[in-house]
Amino acid sequence: MTKMTQLPDPRMKGTVSIEETLVLRRSVRRFTDQPLTQDEISQLLWSTQGIRGGRVRRTAPSAGALYPLELYAVMQEGIFHYDPASHTLALFREGDVRGDLCRASLNQEFIQEAPLTVAITAVYERIAVKYGQARGPRYVYMEVGHAAQNLALQAVALGLGSVPVGAFEDDEVHRVLGVPQDHEPLYLLPVGHPA
Repeated sequence: MTKMTQLPDPRMKGTVSIEETLVLRRSVRRFTDQPLTQDEISQLLWSTQGIRGGRVRRTAPSAGALYPLELYAVMQEGIFHYDPASHTLALFREGDVRGDLCRASLNQEFIQEAPLTVAITAVYERIAVKYGQARGPRYVYMEVGHAAQNLALQAVALGLGSVPVGAFEDDEVHRVLGVPQDHEPLYLLPVGHPA
């Protein structure tokens, strides 16, 4: 991928029903070394936080439409930031950090093996402006759950596997990703072809 990559338009109609994805969804912790296509990456990121139907609204509900989540795609080529408005990936950091991310995630090896790990971070101040410091985080946690489930179900619909990971050293994951200080890592979602 280049420094800025326009992703293919996401499909708005699939061949697998929502009921089938719910039945087939499971945590996958072993992946082949087959890379993901740009179409697959596009669909996964769009389903997690993409803009739907030409409106500003996203695929996952957000309290007050404040959208505190930021997505980073960790791949062999580097770390890329996803911009939902333009449906693009921007190179954030060059180089393969999947091994470092694995170590920061309590040595869960599938993080190093997955061709893509979507790191979901939160900017709490975006939600605190309306809901305050005490109540705001509750809405962030709800939203990250919605977004992660969207990705998990989309992965199934694409014939891929994923696993939600919350067990990691927060400061270490933050350091490995190199994201801004106010982007708090909440979830890691490795995705790939099931082994």
